[in-house]
Amino acid sequence: MALGGAGGGGHVRGRRRARKRPLSEINVTPLVDVMLVLLIIFMISAPLLTVGVPVELPKTEASAVETKNEPFNVSIDRDGRIFIADNETPYEQLLQRLVDGADAAEGPANERPVFIRADGRAPYQAVARVMARLSAGGFSKLNLITDTAPDAARMAAVAAAEAPTGA
Repeated sequence: MALGGAGGGGHVRGRRRARKRPLSEINVTPLVDVMLVLLIIFMISAPLLTVGVPVELPKTEASAVETKNEPFNVSIDRDGRIFIADNETPYEQLLQRLVDGADAAEGPANERPVFIRADGRAPYQAVARVMARLSAGGFSKLNLITDTAPDAARMAAVAAAEAPTGA
């Protein structure tokens, strides 16, 4: 029977051998790198995913509209043609195509907002007819989309309004 450190495996008593312990911290640097790359990709691609019908929107000083539900995008080009997203739609089928394109998970179609993007040179009659048709079909959240005027033009308009007249 041996009394000296037979069970210790040759270790000196009181000293332990340095062990490599598993690292218990998560390295988040690669995760942050991937997320930043994805953020940049989405920031670049998001404007490209908007409605592709080329219209020249009228300039106004209106602010942006906040919405919870995904809106319908109805565009009217300079010739008075109507588009839902990128698909040309006859006036007679406008309501039916909006209802058919609605996602049931987002509620009834007529409770979703409708963004109307009309070219500034589109006939007034075409815009008025579309708005009247949508309103008669139960759509009450109609929004006209415009470009906001640049700050310089807005400041010039304010300065011209405040300028004294030469009386």
